[in-house]
Amino acid sequence: MARNNSWQEYQKDIADDKYFYVRSCIRQNFFPGSERVFLNILRNDLGLDVKEEAIHTSCTGIGYHSDIVPLETIMAVVARQFALMTEAGYENFISSCITSFGIYTEILETWHEFPETEERAREDLYKATGRVFNKPKNLAHTSDIIFHHREKIAQKAKFRLINSKTGEPLKVVDHIGCHYAKLFPKKGVGGSEFPYVIAGMVDSWGGDIIDYPERRHCCGFGFRNYLVKANRGSSVANSQKKFESMAPYKPDLIVGNCPGCSMFLDKWQYTIHEIEGVAYGENNRGIPTLTYEEMAGLVLGYNPWDMGMQMHQIDVEPLLDKMGVNYDPAEKYLGVNGEYIGRPEDASINTNCY
Repeated sequence: MARNNSWQEYQKDIADDKYFYVRSCIRQNFFPGSERVFLNILRNDLGLDVKEEAIHTSCTGIGYHSDIVPLETIMAVVARQFALMTEAGYENFISSCITSFGIYTEILETWHEFPETEERAREDLYKATGRVFNKPKNLAHTSDIIFHHREKIAQKAKFRLINSKTGEPLKVVDHIGCHYAKLFPKKGVGGSEFPYVIAGMVDSWGGDIIDYPERRHCCGFGFRNYLVKANRGSSVANSQKKFESMAPYKPDLIVGNCPGCSMFLDKWQYTIHEIEGVAYGENNRGIPTLTYEEMAGLVLGYNPWDMGMQMHQIDVEPLLDKMGVNYDPAEKYLGVNGEYIGRPEDASINTNCY
């Protein structure tokens, strides 16, 4: 009984429907199809009500964490986001970006502990825009939403996280963004010690989660580690530590719930190969790295190229072949109008490792 009660502390309330959705400023560049896939899954596959507003802005979180944007400014920006939600008649606020999720959580907690800061934010917002806002009734990250509806997705699945040739579950590495569960552990499913938001999806869709020694280690993004060119070696070294730790378990794929983490765990593999000639996947390949929306989309039978998976540094075809996903190789390099846009020059990780 005590153990069950303890686990309840790691749960969170996630709204069932009627979501006000804000996109990420950076993931539209890293994985441009993932947010569209998220909306398609919720609206078309699950029949849910999701509202987004074209005039919402970046939360300015990267600027805030880089000491460029002051606290008072980011509070006014967040207050405006909440005002757009209020004007649209919604109460459940969902964020696509991990950093944004951490920002919204931090500011709501700050307003709770220091009510005078909330009053100042309300005044600043009204003076600047004439807007007022209600705070969200429910705040969640978009990975929480996919997790919350994972069983409904499983019921509609066309593919499972299973090797179609062997019948064995695929081995999946999950990576949870630091700003999801480490800043405010009780705000993430499973907290920072037992994060279950991606693992729950994998369990429901047939795969096996790999619990390797550096599972909780940061990918190394850290804003200053990457924004300052001289610090990027630290970022690479953190990801490399994770790759070396997971490699003996022979993972079939990596899945992250943070846009920066997913991007670095994909692209640092190429960087490390250029520097050291090392690849961490089977058969001297890289390890395909997906977003959770892409993983859900593959399970539901979405075309990988429609999801933008050709944007990955590490080719995803070996994973598609394992799952038995049908795809047309010729479509990989077609633009949105079906016109051939050209094949990029091969990087060494593709020519030497693939």
